[in-house]
Amino acid sequence: MAKKRAEIPDKIFFSIGEVSKIAGVKAHVIRYWETEFPTLKPQKRSDGRRVYRSQDVDLILRIKDLLYREKFTIAGARRRLAGRGRTDEAPAGVLDDVKRELAELADELEEGLNG
Repeated sequence: MAKKRAEIPDKIFFSIGEVSKIAGVKAHVIRYWETEFPTLKPQKRSDGRRVYRSQDVDLILRIKDLLYREKFTIAGARRRLAGRGRTDEAPAGVLDDVKRELAELADELEEGLNG
């Protein structure tokens, strides 16, 4: 039986703490996802604090679902959200995504060591 998605309260704006509780992930995870998913761009108040709209919270819940339940990699989830993945596809190609991400990380580490 599939787990029911969290309900989003009827509010205009949410703090990162509220979003963290709704999604069931820590705030630093949400901030990391902001760097990895270009469509996740919360507004920032004049004091620099993030404010999320209900569509941002919905996107965070979708990202969490893709990563944690459907076992997509970050790159695979990014492609799926961008509409480049078939909706009926299983996370086939996950191994290819992992290999590609590992190769990119290895290149970055090598550059950092030789830098």
